[in-house]
Amino acid sequence: MQRIRSVGVLSFAIISAALHACMGLIVLLFLLPFGLITMVYGRRGGAAGGILLLIFALFAPVLYAVMGFVMGAMGAAVYNLVAKWLGGIELVLEPAAPPAGAVAPPPPGIAPAAG
Repeated sequence: MQRIRSVGVLSFAIISAALHACMGLIVLLFLLPFGLITMVYGRRGGAAGGILLLIFALFAPVLYAVMGFVMGAMGAAVYNLVAKWLGGIELVLEPAAPPAGAVAPPPPGIAPAAG
């Protein structure tokens, strides 16, 4: 059994930012058509609302990434603090199977066959 005793705050924050930026791109895909439809078919003031929706859609990935970075850093720091008190998360790990067709290396301490 392995235990995660601490997490690198900066590395976790960067990964969190990247994941949240991807989610922001998904939000962009949904908001962009609605902004365009609102601009074209909206009533009075619809164009202004559509423009604001388009602006938010374009900045959503950046906003999501920034918030993901901040929240990821805070989450990793809090995890490290709590893991000191409670011991961290326990994991059961197993070695990965070699890819199909690959020859597995010999176990440690055994010399490979000559030939």
